[in-house]
Amino acid sequence: MISKSTIDKVFESSRVEEVIGDFVQLKKSGSNFKGLSPFSEERTPSFMVSPVKQIWKDFSSGKGGTAITFLMEHEHFTYPEAIKYLANKYNIEIEETEQSDEQKIESDEKESLFLVSEYANKFFQNTLKETDEGKSIGLSYFKERGFSEKIINTFQLGYCKDEWTSFTDQAIKDSYKIEFLEKSGLTIVKEDKKFDRFKGRVIFPILSMSGRVLGFGGRTLKSSKSTAKYLNSPESKIYYKSKILYGLYHAKQEIAKQDNCFLVEGYTDVMRMYEKGIHNVVSSSGTALSSDQIRLINRLTNNITVVFDGDSAGINAAFRGIDIILEQGMNVKICNLPEGEDPDSFAKDKNFDELSSYFSENSKDFITYKASLLIEGSKNDPIKKAETIRDMVTSISKISDQIKKEIYIKECSSIMDISEDVLYSTLAQISKQINSSQKPYSKPNDSFTVVKNTNKKKSVNVLYELEKKIIEILILYGDKTENFEDLLLKENEAGELVLEPVVKTTKVFEKIYMDLQEDEMEFSNDDFKNIYYIIIENLNKGSNITVDMFSNKVPVNIELEITNILMGEEKYSLHDWQRNNIFPKDKSKSIAQLVNDTILNLRCFLIDQKVNEFKNKTIDSIDNKSILDEVLNYSNLKMLLSRKLKRVI
Repeated sequence: MISKSTIDKVFESSRVEEVIGDFVQLKKSGSNFKGLSPFSEERTPSFMVSPVKQIWKDFSSGKGGTAITFLMEHEHFTYPEAIKYLANKYNIEIEETEQSDEQKIESDEKESLFLVSEYANKFFQNTLKETDEGKSIGLSYFKERGFSEKIINTFQLGYCKDEWTSFTDQAIKDSYKIEFLEKSGLTIVKEDKKFDRFKGRVIFPILSMSGRVLGFGGRTLKSSKSTAKYLNSPESKIYYKSKILYGLYHAKQEIAKQDNCFLVEGYTDVMRMYEKGIHNVVSSSGTALSSDQIRLINRLTNNITVVFDGDSAGINAAFRGIDIILEQGMNVKICNLPEGEDPDSFAKDKNFDELSSYFSENSKDFITYKASLLIEGSKNDPIKKAETIRDMVTSISKISDQIKKEIYIKECSSIMDISEDVLYSTLAQISKQINSSQKPYSKPNDSFTVVKNTNKKKSVNVLYELEKKIIEILILYGDKTENFEDLLLKENEAGELVLEPVVKTTKVFEKIYMDLQEDEMEFSNDDFKNIYYIIIENLNKGSNITVDMFSNKVPVNIELEITNILMGEEKYSLHDWQRNNIFPKDKSKSIAQLVNDTILNLRCFLIDQKVNEFKNKTIDSIDNKSILDEVLNYSNLKMLLSRKLKRVI
């Protein structure tokens, strides 16, 4: 694990405007920066960065947080990956907490594999561009295929010389151990001999979602039947074929933005579509599509469009992939290419608009696509038609959403000209076979039960909102000094309870702290309680409140709430309303009233709770008169507080 001292250094050194400025074009706007949202399509800036508060807020998508949060949202880094990215950016040495010997060995081995893979990647790129053989064979191949210099650089393409030990000899000379060259699969070792795995091949590095080199794919340029056309790195502690998608590092942002992922088969398919402007594309790199790969896509979108070759092998691959995608609860469409075409060859002579139009017009829902192909193969053959129907229902059984199942059963019934009853019965049989413990699927009743609309309003958690408001006041105005009109509860000459106003000058956080202490009020929400004590402690020391204070101490949703509070007023500056003589009300001029009203509302709510407690107590356990007296006293107190709030009860 990364040590706390390293994390603290990262937070201290990183500047949110510098980090985000690497990904978003920011313009100065007063004391802040603004820009177009990187999470949605827009023409008017709604993205705000505050250097003073060291946070950002995207008002179009509702996202916000620190520099770390931005990297996790935009680059889809894990928390450790984001920390390491910033540590590298600001030249901070990463310290690891104490690990067991086994953990150290495991960690050291993985890091060694990453280092040797990074070295190999640079070596292969240099061989492609700087050596005579690389330029005349490898670079010429990519140029002849029509790939631009920009694409070659973007995908970090390389070449390994057609020599037995060219790479291995240089790696050992540069102090890389043969142990890790072998474990990474870059070097094949047999007894006392060693040689380069990717000898005489153009190289496609395979990157993780965060951009680290995991392994390689190599394509031979020879036409020998005894030589495999494509060769991948063997699996290692950093490279698992079934858990990696080629091109995901380059495609992740666009997949999230477009809310769709194009899935193709090969390396050059990805590169060609990317070069034509379709950046939300990945490939399974020649391996059978796996559920782990689909889950990677599911982190970014719920929609997949499968674009496989137009031949029978491509169609069969698409068929196999459909059920796996459906099992993961995703929406899948199939785009059939003309026979004999693959995404690379098909896109080569087309521009972005032509490709986009083709995919839009020819992408079919999986049930329509599957039915159209299966029907062709089962014409005038009842047995084949029955098998076709069962095949389609099997795919439908993979869907977990019951409403989607209903829709697809109706669709299948219409396409295949068969009754829904038979399809429901078949679906129940298949579902039972898949999971004997699963309750068989049954067709819903023909008639719907009419449910009376009670027009119930969504209930509001009053206590949560009041506690949240106190946190908001502390974050925004905690260090302000105000004149507060305190209310002292006294008994007048007639023996009645009255509130006597007394004006005191004090800081907002001190006022809130004393009021909560006096009434012995505790936060019911543990996250708010945690935040409350962090704020009080820091304000007492004279420190400013920042989101960094709460990192790793509260859930992500609560951290977002804090960001929303800190950036709440910034949205007004996005619209430049002052230029149009529109001036939002300055909340800071009524802080004292806001604090008093919030505390009074909280007191009223807690009084109601207390009264309800007394009402629920059994008369046998406590004297009836004492209960009535307590209820009366609390009711009188609430009436006084309500008058102060100018509320009728």
